[in-house]
Amino acid sequence: MLFKRKEFLQIGSLASASLMMPKFLKAFEKKAVVPPGNKVMVVLQFSGGNDGLNTVIPIRNDIYYKSRPKLGIQKQQALQITDEAGLNPALPFFKDLFDEGSLGIMNNVGYPNPDHSHFRSMDIWQSASDSNQYVTSGWLGRYLDAQCDGCGKPTQALEIDDVLSLALKGENLKGLALRDPKQLYNSSNERYFKEINASHDHQEAAVDYLYKTLSETLESADYIYAQSRRHPSSQMYPSTQLGKNLKTICSLILSDINTKVYYVSLGSFDTHVNQENQQKRLFTELNDAVSAFVKDLKSNNRFEDVAIMTFSEFGRRVAQNASGGTDHGTANNMFFIGGGLKQKGLLNPMCDLNDLNEGDLKFTVDFKSVYATMLHNWLAADDEKILGKKYEIMSFV
Repeated sequence: MLFKRKEFLQIGSLASASLMMPKFLKAFEKKAVVPPGNKVMVVLQFSGGNDGLNTVIPIRNDIYYKSRPKLGIQKQQALQITDEAGLNPALPFFKDLFDEGSLGIMNNVGYPNPDHSHFRSMDIWQSASDSNQYVTSGWLGRYLDAQCDGCGKPTQALEIDDVLSLALKGENLKGLALRDPKQLYNSSNERYFKEINASHDHQEAAVDYLYKTLSETLESADYIYAQSRRHPSSQMYPSTQLGKNLKTICSLILSDINTKVYYVSLGSFDTHVNQENQQKRLFTELNDAVSAFVKDLKSNNRFEDVAIMTFSEFGRRVAQNASGGTDHGTANNMFFIGGGLKQKGLLNPMCDLNDLNEGDLKFTVDFKSVYATMLHNWLAADDEKILGKKYEIMSFV
């Protein structure tokens, strides 16, 4: 039975997953024990542009409350963490993390000449490019290129989703996107896909690569699923999508797969209308899922080795709009969670609402310096090679 190109490209979800399969996943066939102290980074993307001012709230700033007469979160409602700042009331576990010294908050993160488009700004963040550059590879994909080129035991990156983000696409290597290991395993064992793989006779050279990646998927799916089951979690996770995704990540962290980077998303935070309820719902999902995840890591003595980093493609404007929401802005805050942080709490000053750029916050920290810090200090990678230039290395990890 010969499958033509058109048929092959229409085979569905497994085909899309297999196209994201990096060549080095063949290395999964050789089991490797995760070394003690193996550092892992979990990137949590707040898709849609989270409102940072209602996340880390300037509870003593009159400009904030004048700009948001209905949307501003009052001091008595906020979860106060310092004299100047409070957290959104839907994030009580984040306050617990702050109090115990496992949470860092970076304010005013952005980039020069910011773009207010979701798609363009997300491309800039995921590619780690300047706003006037158009780059087709992602910063974590280039991390794979740099770390796994010619090495006998390559590192890996996994995205817990159906589609691979630009962030994990390198020039030569790519991360793997999968919703959960069991789903990939079940799909890979369907007779249809096995027949497709067996039917390839190299008569269509143009699709050889597609058959090759499909074959690698079939060979690797069994092992990924087996590894994910080696240390089943006894921790109760919420039944939300983020809860399920973080449970999958934790099961893999505790397995023998030497994955260094996990990528997961939550959203949409595009709160032009009804922001209070939308952000509360998303933050409740975030709070409960991260709570279970951290407790799971702690109970398995891995919290010291895992760093969670959050980001969003931009923040929101300082003033509320007429629809009970906020419009696209610029600079934003980032969370860092882990037992291995060297600096905790507020890592830099709160935003300056007296010094705005046409109603938008001005950035004081280039997000590429944050990436450089995580690459260099946490993942022990060549940040300059990956990012294309040298950025300031900070000391929070």
